[in-house]
Amino acid sequence: MTVMAERTSSQMSVDVFDRISEFAERVDDTVRLEFIDGRIGVKKVTNGDHGSIIMWLIRQCMRARPELDLNPTQGLKVEAYRRGRARPDGALAPVGHFAGQGDWAETRGVLMVVEVTSYDSDTHNRDRGEKPHAYAEAGIPVYLLIDRDSLSTLVHSNPDPEDGYRDIHVVKLGGKVSLPDPVGIELDTEELKQYID
Repeated sequence: MTVMAERTSSQMSVDVFDRISEFAERVDDTVRLEFIDGRIGVKKVTNGDHGSIIMWLIRQCMRARPELDLNPTQGLKVEAYRRGRARPDGALAPVGHFAGQGDWAETRGVLMVVEVTSYDSDTHNRDRGEKPHAYAEAGIPVYLLIDRDSLSTLVHSNPDPEDGYRDIHVVKLGGKVSLPDPVGIELDTEELKQYID
């Protein structure tokens, strides 16, 4: 996933962003836009290793919690007052939760979001700064970051709308990761080491 972000006017409304996003998708169906912290980002097609990590995680979630879906395509309304728009690499919610919600779903009922870092210059600001804060503001209980740069998984929990996630647990790839309630899944990340570029 490569994101190219540009500064936008702080006056841009979500309605304007939605129109821009819809137009971009009509012109090129491989382009997906995000709007976080007043910035438009372009989320491009991912590479094979990135996709393999997401598919591995989908299988783990299905085995441990078959009543939940990890949706890799659902956009979410994030930040305070749902001013932002994010496309996480995965959104964990009850089966059928996103039915009828359109491109940008409310975060109520989402148990966890997942991001896998990309090898680009904006990943630090986006995946380690802007997105965790936006997800915490929206009240999503767990944010799982699979950080391919630091070869680790970071489990963010205990969201605070002003301070972000209060608890961050770091485990090197290859170790066991406990995803706290309401997720309640343990992951053995040894297999993920083969998907690091």
